[in-house]
Amino acid sequence: MKPRKRKRLEAAGWRVGDAAEFLGLSGEERALLELRLALADEVRHTRTSQGTTQAQLAERLGSSQSRVAKLEAGDPSVSADLLLRALFALGVSMRDLAEVVASLKGVGGRGGARGRSRRRPDPRR
Repeated sequence: MKPRKRKRLEAAGWRVGDAAEFLGLSGEERALLELRLALADEVRHTRTSQGTTQAQLAERLGSSQSRVAKLEAGDPSVSADLLLRALFALGVSMRDLAEVVASLKGVGGRGGARGRSRRRPDPRR
């Protein structure tokens, strides 16, 4: 949210926060949620940068296109195992995966929100 808009809302009596605060998530729950969303974002970014369709990725995973769409949307029904399998099927290395994790704020994290400051993996690796 833009700082100007935030100030305007707060001046009008609104309290501005994030979804984790609204839901009352613990630090660990917040970190897990941020990790799942960062992994889902990485799947989408890597897949699109390679020109791979959701259907093609689904075939590599032995899954369905709709499941890949849910995976990329951060649907809670998608397992962490499937998120990781999708990344590895797209050629993301352990080092790239470690960079995604290290870029997160929260419990044990060092970087910015949802990894915006991290280097994107080179799909040719």
